[in-house]
Amino acid sequence: MNTKTLLLALGGLLASGSAFAHSGEAVFKQTCATCHAAGVMGAPKLGDKDAWAPRIAQGRAVLLDHADYGYKNMPAHGGNDDLSDRDIEVAVDYMVGQSGGYPPVPPTKQ
Repeated sequence: MNTKTLLLALGGLLASGSAFAHSGEAVFKQTCATCHAAGVMGAPKLGDKDAWAPRIAQGRAVLLDHADYGYKNMPAHGGNDDLSDRDIEVAVDYMVGQSGGYPPVPPTKQ
């Protein structure tokens, strides 16, 4: 493979966003905030420790399963089929961390 072909391929990966996972905060803002910022249809609000506590108690695997496949009013992948498994993981970890669960994930600096 020559250098030009390699650069074109790398450029395509970067443009598509598939080369790097997004931060949990970015995924939250892009997808999850639609419901979890305001508590739409019973979604626990980001930062509401009382609402998140029983969910967090179920364990990370259950939360990831709910986010991946949907649960009650929440559609699979939060309605965004473009999210990777890693995007879902970092978003769940971010929301749990901001809502009293395992060590909080600090917001990214802008």
